[in-house]
Amino acid sequence: MKDKVTERLFRLQSNQTNVRTELIAGLTTFMTMLYALIVVPNMLEEAGMPLGPVTVAVILMTGIITIIMGLYSNRPFALAPGLGSVGFLAITLSVSEGIPWQVGMGMVFISGIAFVIFTILGLRQIIVKLMPPAIKLSIGAGVGLFIALIGFRNAGLVVASEESNSLQLGDIGSPNAILALVGFLIMSVLLARNVRGHLLIGIILVTIIGIPMGVTTLPDKIFSLPESVAPVAFELDIKEALKISYFPFLLAFFIPDFFSTLGTMLGVASKGNMLDKNGNLPQIDKPFIVDAGGTVLGSLFSVPVMSTYVESAAGVETGGRTGLTSVTTGFLFLLTLFITPLIFIIPTEATAPALILVGLTMLSAVKNINFGDVTESLPAFMTIVITIFTFNFGNGIAAGIIIYVLVKLFSGRHKDFHWGLYIVIIPLILYFVSLAH
Repeated sequence: MKDKVTERLFRLQSNQTNVRTELIAGLTTFMTMLYALIVVPNMLEEAGMPLGPVTVAVILMTGIITIIMGLYSNRPFALAPGLGSVGFLAITLSVSEGIPWQVGMGMVFISGIAFVIFTILGLRQIIVKLMPPAIKLSIGAGVGLFIALIGFRNAGLVVASEESNSLQLGDIGSPNAILALVGFLIMSVLLARNVRGHLLIGIILVTIIGIPMGVTTLPDKIFSLPESVAPVAFELDIKEALKISYFPFLLAFFIPDFFSTLGTMLGVASKGNMLDKNGNLPQIDKPFIVDAGGTVLGSLFSVPVMSTYVESAAGVETGGRTGLTSVTTGFLFLLTLFITPLIFIIPTEATAPALILVGLTMLSAVKNINFGDVTESLPAFMTIVITIFTFNFGNGIAAGIIIYVLVKLFSGRHKDFHWGLYIVIIPLILYFVSLAH
């Protein structure tokens, strides 16, 4: 009976997967995303939010919306607060501009409503179809390198240098970096030997190896009770957020997340061979509506823009193909409300090598870009490098589309793309203009 219900909900056979594979994939995605439960609340605390309540809110929204994504869209996408949006709210708005976080959450709510309207009207789907194939192909590679960069950073293998204003090699002799390198070797060998679940196996082994190295810290207790979310629930200030002077900030929430979510979905889907021959994701409106609705719901509990996480690719790499992967991931996040001390023993050095390897496997889409035509290869190249150099693939995709249109137009090849792209690039140009002020 249970097998029939699972098959009806997730169509495992038609997606060439099974329950065991999906559960392992969900656990893998969960482990690679765990760092968000530490990073996001700590960043929001800088904006003045109480740490305990906002941590519980982040866990609840991440778990619930990821489960909804799995049940409604049947896609292996996991969602959590986007780090770019979190950083923008906490650092740019609250710290730099002095705007209360309640007003910032009002902006998130408005942005989410705009997402919902765009999705219901079919505008997000239209934009996906209008996007040039070169940009779609470059998204996967850009997302892959973005994931790899997160892995290198989390492993301490690369660090930001204030003196040279660039990335440089980290302390590779530290126990943290050595453990990450050991994990990279273990996972690479398992991958080369075609061992199923190589990422999950590697994460568990590295966590164990990290105990005698002093990197993995064993908890004093296993169970804990969550705090109340009352101090952060329904605290958003929508009226104040509607000020005309705040319009550039609304753009800064909307544009990057719009294209970041799009890029993540297409990049992760390409990894799992879920795209059609035109590079589109069938029934993309379903994950879009969950993503948009999740942002609205999250804002009510002071959780910034809910976004599909690139770490979903780790689950897909492990074999996840359906919503059962997401349901598993979401359930595990909800479980952390009660066993947080046990879950947090997994160090970032254990998950970092997994992200690096996932980045490697996502580069293959580049081979289909026509590098013999500069009007195709240049926008694709800029999409990738701007994604990496600005640490934001929303910026990369937006810039890539603008460059594509301009290069084609001034090369006398305007017939190569749909006239609708002229309309699409207007808000993208306004977005970059707003960043210049």
